[in-house]
Amino acid sequence: MAFTRTAGKHRRPTRAPRTTRSNANIAGIATLAASGVVAGFAAPALAATDDPRGFEDTGLRQAVAMDDQLAGQVEAQAESQQSAAEEAAAKAQAEAQARKEAARQAAETKRKAEAAAKKAKQEREAKERAAREAERKRLNTFVSPITGSYLSTGYQASSGLWSSGSHTGVDFHASSGTSVHAVGSGTVVEAGWGGAYGNNIVIKMNDGTYTQYGHLSSIGVSVGQTVTPGQQIGLSGATGNVTGPHLHFEARTSPDYGSDIDPVAYLRSHGVNI
Repeated sequence: MAFTRTAGKHRRPTRAPRTTRSNANIAGIATLAASGVVAGFAAPALAATDDPRGFEDTGLRQAVAMDDQLAGQVEAQAESQQSAAEEAAAKAQAEAQARKEAARQAAETKRKAEAAAKKAKQEREAKERAAREAERKRLNTFVSPITGSYLSTGYQASSGLWSSGSHTGVDFHASSGTSVHAVGSGTVVEAGWGGAYGNNIVIKMNDGTYTQYGHLSSIGVSVGQTVTPGQQIGLSGATGNVTGPHLHFEARTSPDYGSDIDPVAYLRSHGVNI
């Protein structure tokens, strides 16, 4: 009796459907491998075969193992990226702080330089003011026409030696060649022979008065020249109408003879101690 093979529910199923599902799992893992994180695991997964004991391999074990390793590598990569980000942030913060400190130091250096320049300017201006004040005082100062001398003949002393009958000035004791000084600041209006005065100099003082220096052995200034207190203008002598070397000194209200005033009072009024 012949039997025929019939298809039905008792027929043993083939492996094709299960293989298709395993391949789908492997394809999913390969897709993850494309990101570069687990590329090294793709090839083993794709090369998976049936278990040699006869059991078919669905790819689940490989997927689970790769999933664990993938998670570990992703976590390590995240930690590395976070660490790198933190280092970059710390470096940026340090650089910003360094720039801020450099700017602060530059500003402080500039401030100190400006303060030093201001102080130097103030000190320079103070010195200049002091120098101008000292010069002003010097120019307004009066001195004796002969240093360390004394009066040998007083003002308005009577004698037949003078044409007016009295002395129009004072005589300072001085040997020939003694330095004669301008008593104050002024301009020379006469320098030369003055008759009975011999070699003489007349100076218009800055205050408008006039001073005269007579009987000089030599003259060291010229008309129009400005002079300052204590400046040497000539040397004492015995020229003109004299009986011996000395300096004849007069104070006047004009350059002309006869406008004389008391020379001692004049000098004392300007601070000269005679």
